[in-house]
Amino acid sequence: MLAEIQVSPRPSGTPDDKYAHVDAAIAVIQESGLTYEVGAMGTFVQGSPDEVWALLRAVHEATIAAGADGVQSNIKVSEGADDAGPTIADLVTKFRA
Repeated sequence: MLAEIQVSPRPSGTPDDKYAHVDAAIAVIQESGLTYEVGAMGTFVQGSPDEVWALLRAVHEATIAAGADGVQSNIKVSEGADDAGPTIADLVTKFRA
């Protein structure tokens, strides 16, 4: 399964760290052990459906746990019947400089 999540916490961070709440969400992804790719406006993750769905919830909730007043998450999910791909690398490698 592939998913893209974009978290929009309110506020995005603290006066001392502009993106602290976003960074807390990305840290959850980094610690997950799943394949991921951070982008400027969202992060792609790849794994089994059970892993990805649980991670999406944890990422969303991490912003509140980090101190945000609220959060909106935009999620895109793609899954094949046999869960055989494509992978993140399949979709982006040919476009890398």
